[in-house]
Amino acid sequence: MREVSRADVVLSGYGPVGQAFVEHLARQGDGLARRHGVRVNVAVVRASSAQCRLREGEPVPSRSAWSPLASLEDTLDRTAARVFVQAIPSSPQLRRHAAEEALVALRRGVHVVTATKSHLLSHWRDLDEAARAAGSMIRISGATGAALPAGDLARTSLRGLGCTTIRACPNGTATFVLDRLAEGDSLGEAVREAQRRGTAEADPSSDLSGEDAATKVRLLAALAWEWDPASVRVQAEPVDENTPRAALDAVSRARRLRAVASASADEPHLVRVRLEETEPGDPLHALVGPEKAVVFGCPDAGDVIVSGGRSSPLGAALALVKDTVEVTAPRTGFL
Repeated sequence: MREVSRADVVLSGYGPVGQAFVEHLARQGDGLARRHGVRVNVAVVRASSAQCRLREGEPVPSRSAWSPLASLEDTLDRTAARVFVQAIPSSPQLRRHAAEEALVALRRGVHVVTATKSHLLSHWRDLDEAARAAGSMIRISGATGAALPAGDLARTSLRGLGCTTIRACPNGTATFVLDRLAEGDSLGEAVREAQRRGTAEADPSSDLSGEDAATKVRLLAALAWEWDPASVRVQAEPVDENTPRAALDAVSRARRLRAVASASADEPHLVRVRLEETEPGDPLHALVGPEKAVVFGCPDAGDVIVSGGRSSPLGAALALVKDTVEVTAPRTGFL
């Protein structure tokens, strides 16, 4: 029988993604331990002004029972946590806070698993240097496509394959809205339907502007080619009031309009997001609704394509679970 080790986790952020992370581990923890040899235990949950310490198997209590927020240094030391998981919003207001907490963990030799994007864009070099100095790891699957394992491909699976281009539709909201426009919806109708289905957030501006797609490709390019995301320029074409006609024109020619984010090793530190007409046979043409896909162009090995992956709080939480298991599970033999 496989020997099972224990990995205590400190979780920062208890919104929809953080809650889904805790709930999934509560339901699937035993199965994960049997399959992967590590039992992931959420020892502490932290929010903006309070935190709670959990005994193994204990549910998260109501906020009224939480304690005042302690320093992260003290929390990590008291729990002897192996992983610090970040599920706080990716906002400019929280960028510095997210970076500072990640650096505290990394410098203590604690691995960081994050679905938060903002500090990865601004503090990539600092985070990398801190991790290397302390022998800790950073995993960012939740920030590069939720359950879509594009980050894993860019980080390790393409090594030696000579990847030279990345071409992606990593934003499910944009794809869903463009398909609705092609069916005759107005932009407002398409966005409201995406929000009704839980595909789009209350403020979809980063999805429609191309900002979110560009961010994910900036991070993938950083993993694939060691670009510093902070130095990457972005040129983005938005989905706006002029787009419905373009979507209808494309479908009249048996094509589909897509918001395609791309980067090339031959054009360092540049990410473009363009509205492109895609043809049958193109992996990005085949996407339906909120599906996502990334095409890694490898001239000698051939294109490597990953698609699918749930875009939802659960999808992001599953990416956090995957990364947590990856940095803590025993790695021997075929594993």
